[in-house]
Amino acid sequence: MNWDETDTGADQRLVDSSADGEEQAIEAALRPKDLGEFVGQERVREQLDLVLKAARQRGGTADHVLLSGAPGLGKTTLSMIIAAEMGAPIRITSGPAIQHAGDLAAILSSLTEGEVLFLDEIHRMSRPAEEMLYMAMEDFRVDVIVGKGPGATAIPLELPPFTLVGATTRAGLLPPPLRDRFGFTGHMEFYNPTELERVIHRSARLLDVGIEAPGAAEIAGRSRGTPRIANRLLRRVRDYAQVKADGLITAEVAARALAVYDVDGRGLDRLDRAVLTALLKLFGGGPVGLSTLAVAVGEERETVEEVAEPFLVREGLLARTPRGRVATPAAWAHLGLTPPQQTSGGQGGLFEA
Repeated sequence: MNWDETDTGADQRLVDSSADGEEQAIEAALRPKDLGEFVGQERVREQLDLVLKAARQRGGTADHVLLSGAPGLGKTTLSMIIAAEMGAPIRITSGPAIQHAGDLAAILSSLTEGEVLFLDEIHRMSRPAEEMLYMAMEDFRVDVIVGKGPGATAIPLELPPFTLVGATTRAGLLPPPLRDRFGFTGHMEFYNPTELERVIHRSARLLDVGIEAPGAAEIAGRSRGTPRIANRLLRRVRDYAQVKADGLITAEVAARALAVYDVDGRGLDRLDRAVLTALLKLFGGGPVGLSTLAVAVGEERETVEEVAEPFLVREGLLARTPRGRVATPAAWAHLGLTPPQQTSGGQGGLFEA
């Protein structure tokens, strides 16, 4: 809901927190329109409400806003809410789309007074464009370079006051000069199951889907703390309930539906379980090198490291150590396996990357 098909492969997973163009269109119908509708992120919501109300009372534009956090937590939704609360239009672009300073100058020069510019994945913007953005944010002015070499001339271009909303999944990659120019910074946290249940109930009403409280709880428990994933799972369970049941989502229907899509009770899918199974059964729980583990599950090293590992580490099922990847007692318990007896020598040197 504050957020962002059914292939469970590494390229397109049901529990992937990113969204493609088609899904973004679906999400648009489920997004809340104001802060009152927005579920979760209580601290960010309260702080942002004060920033926007103060700006409206002054009759000026709101301070620049930086939103950081994992994909699917509501950064794009909040940017649209900021524009709606300020009664301003919104322009949406992304860091990778701005490869030259001229690209940014063209966007900035076409903004109207008070307009909100949403810049997704702002940390991926090119360095020349980033340096131009410094002056635009601080002085509402850019210098457009005309010509090349000794004859080049800088023409100052005044900009109308605007609000930049930057979104990033990797705030640490933002240079301090850019980060310091934002008047408000909000970090988006993962949602707890109760908040996700509220998200699911709201989305079910919008989708005209009948759902019982235990059914919503079943979906929420498998949604990895991410509203985008909760909404995606809800749509897949809706399909199952429509075809295999009477259309009402109960806990039993939700569990059966998500079993079909290989999403287990903790939100792990086929790839996650394959990584854990290889780590436990083939390597005795580790430590094992990342490359060796990737070969064992038939995936690229980057896929295991960037797609599967973050959630497994966050769930406390896997640990990254200097000697390699190691399974935790929770991983053994989750797969119903018994850890081997530890020997004094261990097996640390066998599978190191």
